[in-house]
Amino acid sequence: MSTLDLGIIGNCTFAALIDRQASIVWCCLPRFDGDPVFAALLKGTDPTDSLFRIELQGYTGSEQSYVPNTAVIRTVLHSSEGSIEIIDFAPRFYWRDRIFRPQTLVRRVRRLSGAPRVKIILKPTFDYGAVSPSITRGSNHVRYTGPDFTLRLTTDASLDYLLGETAFILKDELNFLLGPDETLAEGVATTARSFHERTIAYWQRWSQRLALPLEWQDAVVRSSITLKLCTYEPTGAIIAAVTTSIPESAGSGRNWDYRYCWLRDAFFTVRALNSVGAVQTMENYVAWLMNTVANNGGDRLQPVFAVDMRNELTESIVPGLSGYRNMGPVRIGNQAHEHYQYDVYGNVVLGAVQAFFDTRLRNPAGLEDFCRLEVIGEHAYRVHNLPDAGMWELRSRAGVHTSSSLMCWAACDRLAKIAAHLDQPDKAKSWSRRAEEIRTYILENCWSDERQAFVDQVDGKYLDASVLLMGEVGFIPPDDPRFVSTLEALEKALAVGPHMKRYEAADDFGPPEVGFNICAFWRLDALARTGRKQEAREIFEALLACRNHLGLLSEDTDPKTGEQWGNFPQTYSMVGIINGAIRLSKSWDTVV
Repeated sequence: MSTLDLGIIGNCTFAALIDRQASIVWCCLPRFDGDPVFAALLKGTDPTDSLFRIELQGYTGSEQSYVPNTAVIRTVLHSSEGSIEIIDFAPRFYWRDRIFRPQTLVRRVRRLSGAPRVKIILKPTFDYGAVSPSITRGSNHVRYTGPDFTLRLTTDASLDYLLGETAFILKDELNFLLGPDETLAEGVATTARSFHERTIAYWQRWSQRLALPLEWQDAVVRSSITLKLCTYEPTGAIIAAVTTSIPESAGSGRNWDYRYCWLRDAFFTVRALNSVGAVQTMENYVAWLMNTVANNGGDRLQPVFAVDMRNELTESIVPGLSGYRNMGPVRIGNQAHEHYQYDVYGNVVLGAVQAFFDTRLRNPAGLEDFCRLEVIGEHAYRVHNLPDAGMWELRSRAGVHTSSSLMCWAACDRLAKIAAHLDQPDKAKSWSRRAEEIRTYILENCWSDERQAFVDQVDGKYLDASVLLMGEVGFIPPDDPRFVSTLEALEKALAVGPHMKRYEAADDFGPPEVGFNICAFWRLDALARTGRKQEAREIFEALLACRNHLGLLSEDTDPKTGEQWGNFPQTYSMVGIINGAIRLSKSWDTVV
């Protein structure tokens, strides 16, 4: 049965997901939102194709881990006849003074003990699982041709055994390179070994430069690498997750395509990576963001784009895939591109603000960028008291959502700070006045005397975890009695142990049933800010225990079973791990 006990490999252009037995069950090409050439994850409970499996005969168990501080996965499979090791990665390293990141998967297989027998099952599909490829073979390669492109496997394994799916005794090391239909410059073993060594060296150097907290370093490194893997480096965009249509809870129908760049999620990712010193991602993203703003031409800014900035993400259902554990539908595209979500304006400004102040950047933001962001600020000011779909993307109703007004405030507040930094005193005063106007509006209209809390929308009566962002973005001091009271009310209404639901009002599919992971991290951040740090640490440890065996989190967690649900790996959730560790860790001063 499919689970989210998966690992991610990638190189910042594409990614693949690998299960505990080293089967590649999800991989989209030529980029994150492309056709899944391996889609077994969404082909029901017992898929027989659309995967790449190294099958050990008489399999009895496995161990799996990342090579420390890298995006390289090592899986050991055991049987009564012997054991084997499988190394999986996507090449990424510097070559000829530029980053080398081919759309290629590399698998290296070697015998560890005994006389193990293996079977190679390589069955890519095209057009979302509907089309099987035509197959042609060469002397040391096989071509798998679909409607739009051809995959080429180059290997030193027997092509007869591979194409016949014949079990054979593994004696020598075998290498598999699957990618574009191109001839290798060197032999397959030499190439695989070189790519392997250089990719490990790249990631270990990258990780070495991270500014880590004293505690939970492994969790922070794994989260940082995972966030990096969710960046599309050719443009600078950042996707929300690698998958589509993993349901938010069992049979819920809450199945969405998250392989796109939400301006909201991207801001949180950039800020988390900034906090550990990985600022290159911010620089790339700000370039993408400025292009997005410039191309928008002053119109309404939609909340989500494709990684190439395409704005048409028409949502449709794929008929040929039955879904995760047969829990369809499988959707591609996302209707959210049509939504009015006014928090997006604050997320744009917040995502770019550090670029105006950080002197480490090769291309820091300047006055021209500020002028572009002022257009965003004008939108924020104009719509701060208008109804929208909100950050949770409600499809059937609208309201003046507190979180949207809050982010409109953040846009004006940060523009005032940027203007002051750029020595624009008149503009600083103007944006500051607008921010104060929005702040007064929120304090007067989004507080409920009845609930003794900030509620989900103007004159609302329901609670929503997103108001905890008031503390995180500096809207209100954490010791303000209204913030403290709101936190307490939210815990009573939405917390289930360490987990936290998004909101209490029913949406298009009914009341939420599972914990939304980022909300739990917002809660522990608020607890720490209000002086309840020990409680926050206990919750943090409980949330870390919900990660899978490789340290990854999806979007949601079932409070009853601890099982992960929702698209995977979810950048929001991995952001929460970094933020929580930095907020709660003991200081380095305690040991040095």
